[in-house]
Amino acid sequence: MEETQRARSHTVTTTASSFAENFSTSSSSFAYDREFLRTPPGLLIVAEIILGLLVWTLIAGTEYFRVPAFGWVMFVAVFYWVLTVFFLIIYITMTYTRIPQVPWTTVGLYFNSSAFILYLSAAIVDATSVFPEKESHNYNSWAASSFFAFLVTICYAGNTYFSFIAWKSRTIQ
Repeated sequence: MEETQRARSHTVTTTASSFAENFSTSSSSFAYDREFLRTPPGLLIVAEIILGLLVWTLIAGTEYFRVPAFGWVMFVAVFYWVLTVFFLIIYITMTYTRIPQVPWTTVGLYFNSSAFILYLSAAIVDATSVFPEKESHNYNSWAASSFFAFLVTICYAGNTYFSFIAWKSRTIQ
């Protein structure tokens, strides 16, 4: 009986130590895909981040709470800005190769198409809510945010196209 316990403990120790070795080896080396930023989807993601930041900072710097429609624009702009930064980190660090269980092409397609649709609605709401106010800087900021919101919408439309092509061909991104 004692020999059986020793054999089990040795097996458990070996299994645990091999797990620790595999874990420490795989997590200590981070991959970095510098070439991703030179691809059309990578360039579009960088443009989405920069232009999206402009959209929500131009609105946040005003008294946007006086016009309820700008709450929707702020929600869409900040929400998709944070998620786009998250996806950029995933693509640059090549995290998608470490989690093969996630269908990344499908996730990318859903993300970009939802961002396109919601950003289009936010850009339209933004444009229709712009009105001049006396003695206020809000008009210029709101007009500029509307312009940049449409540019971000175009970027998400482009990434939706590239995501659809990748999804259709079933390539892993």
